[in-house]
Amino acid sequence: MSLKLLTFCFLIFNCFLAYTQDASVSGVITSEKETVPFANIFLKNTEIGTSSNESGEFILEGIRPGTYVLVTSVIGFRPFSKKITFTKNQKLLLDIELEPSTENLEEMVVTGTLKAVSRSESPVPVEVYSPTFLKQNPTANIFEALQNVNGVRPQINCNVCNTGDIHVNGLEGPYTLVLIDGMPIVSGLGTVYGLSGIPNSLIEQIEIVKGPASSLYGSEAVGGLINIITKNNLEAPDFAADTFLTGWGEYNLDLGAKLEFGKKTNVLLGVNYFNFDQLVDNNGDNFTDLTLQNRISIFQKWSFERKDNRIFSLAGRYFYEDRWGGELQWTPEYRGGNEIYGESIYTRRWEILGKYQLPVREKLLFSFSYNDHSQNSVYGDIPYVADQRIGFSQLTWDKKLGKHDLLLGTSLRYNFYDDNTTATVVADEVLIPSLFLQDEINLAEKHSLLLGLRYDYDQRHGAIFTPRTAYRFKVSDNDILRFNAGTGFRVVNLFTEEHAALTGARDVIVTEELKPERSFNVNLNYLKKIYGSNGTFANIDASFFYTHFSNAILPDYDTNPNQIIYDNLDGKSVSKGISANLDVVFPNGFKFLLGATLQDVSQTESGITTRQILTESYTGTWNLGYTFNNLDLTLDYTGNLYGPMRLPTLGESDPRSDYSPVWSIQNIQFTYKGLDNFEFYGGIKNLLNWTPNRGNPFIIARANDPFDREVTFDTNGNPVSTPNNPNALTFDPSYVYGPNQGIRGFFGMRYRLN
Repeated sequence: MSLKLLTFCFLIFNCFLAYTQDASVSGVITSEKETVPFANIFLKNTEIGTSSNESGEFILEGIRPGTYVLVTSVIGFRPFSKKITFTKNQKLLLDIELEPSTENLEEMVVTGTLKAVSRSESPVPVEVYSPTFLKQNPTANIFEALQNVNGVRPQINCNVCNTGDIHVNGLEGPYTLVLIDGMPIVSGLGTVYGLSGIPNSLIEQIEIVKGPASSLYGSEAVGGLINIITKNNLEAPDFAADTFLTGWGEYNLDLGAKLEFGKKTNVLLGVNYFNFDQLVDNNGDNFTDLTLQNRISIFQKWSFERKDNRIFSLAGRYFYEDRWGGELQWTPEYRGGNEIYGESIYTRRWEILGKYQLPVREKLLFSFSYNDHSQNSVYGDIPYVADQRIGFSQLTWDKKLGKHDLLLGTSLRYNFYDDNTTATVVADEVLIPSLFLQDEINLAEKHSLLLGLRYDYDQRHGAIFTPRTAYRFKVSDNDILRFNAGTGFRVVNLFTEEHAALTGARDVIVTEELKPERSFNVNLNYLKKIYGSNGTFANIDASFFYTHFSNAILPDYDTNPNQIIYDNLDGKSVSKGISANLDVVFPNGFKFLLGATLQDVSQTESGITTRQILTESYTGTWNLGYTFNNLDLTLDYTGNLYGPMRLPTLGESDPRSDYSPVWSIQNIQFTYKGLDNFEFYGGIKNLLNWTPNRGNPFIIARANDPFDREVTFDTNGNPVSTPNNPNALTFDPSYVYGPNQGIRGFFGMRYRLN
């Protein structure tokens, strides 16, 4: 027998011997005499883990002798942990009893660190919102659904086309990065239009991080990020349908289904359809109060079972929308002309994203996404035709070394943008390679420290470094203190963010070559859990935030009423404030979530500090619910409150108010669950019938003359006062800060088949 053969046999024998010495643990997970399926079971600080099957059974094998902490977690139950010492060949039987939990603190989150951890263990504060939260105020899109999230405000930017973006802690929408399953799908043009059409029936949860996250996610994650996580195949129903109709004639349909192809392939299918085709002009300006929309979105997510539970998923979405708003006499034959004013937008968009864990011993995950956005639009007689393509790929290596939990990654982002404006005579095309490193250090039992650094190279601006740090102090099991500090950057393309300015009312003026915006942020967060002896649970989440911007790029509406002027701010821009949420659940079925934010968002240039436009000084949100168990009926009362914000008026002679009043939108809903698999719901939206025209002579300036035919201009291009234009105004639909929809009823039905 050769030496090589002897060596080989010796190695095989030792491997076999080592394997036979491994221990195992198995059992059943239950709660209140009911089995708990799909719970996560793992040995802490190891890669050994599994999930319970549909009967609550589990088994962990290949455990080397030693002492470990076994952890069990699942949404809806308090985590279970137990220290166990395993010996050679031990086969331990362990049945686990979980305690139900009324709070959601222990939900698994991935957004803060790109690692799946329980919410309380994350060094970065992450807010989590479940489908139950979305159902308390059903909406046709994610944009509207976020209106009851504290510190987050959907901002409508155009009175005619009703497009908008999402403000986080008072910062403009372009500072917010929106992800789908961790991939940067929604950006640029998609920030305005891509937030519609994501089927709510397939959303597992929404995770929100407030503050810069550029060290992990790159450009655009300056003010915060929103990660929309879709359901996995274990949790999705076999079929789900959700449809509702409002008193204004809005119709929304959500369909979701789970399909199996063979034993190792599962598919989630989601379809969203929305239609609104009624002409409504309650404020009497001869313009539509709400754009007419016809939209369809189709979503598919394929998941493949692989050896050793390695990840492989592939998802895609197609989106089409036809929307228009304008004068009530407008029809498609007037599109692009100067007879009847209308803003007509055709959008076609498709996306693909996926994750693939490499078949190697180390935990290497390759993620990728690509989207193609094509838009054909006209704003009056001004065409805006644009194409945007964004490709993204990322490879991460997740490794634990002693007290260090490392994440090393590299990514490549491809941006392509072209339109018919003079700003892009040559298409904007760029590749941005990146490297990032993150180390979460377990300093002691109650202390952890996260350090991160990202390097991006943009050929237009050179090297960009973004460091971050986070510290978590677990004062007790019910008290957590977090401190976060980091930097962010943003490379700006104005015409993908501010194309609503092409309404013909204002010209976009760029006075210099724009440099990347840079930001520095600190955030102090305190989380407190309170368990009452009668089963009441309370959760207090409070934060102080401060963000300082250099090279800030802010729109100047004031210098010239016919222009929006952009340049890098020669000074600073600051966003600071405090925010708090109080979440209380009582055993009798009553629960409420209250939120409040006080903030000061300002800019300082040449020693003069001014308040940022379209930014409120305070906000409040609430979600109150009560379940009448004997009637199978739930009552939800939701609402928000916004303080005054500075508005873009057209100068001193403009009779419209320079500041918005204190305003609130409130909703009430009843949900009946007395039939198996069915839910019926209905209620009233905007109970106070609030609209922005209250207290204003008009909202759209010169709505009777949208092409400025009867406006007289002086030699400098400024409008002058005339008998038919005494206030020297031009057509301007940019004076907007809230929706024009008044009070309306709604009724819907849900069906779910597991």
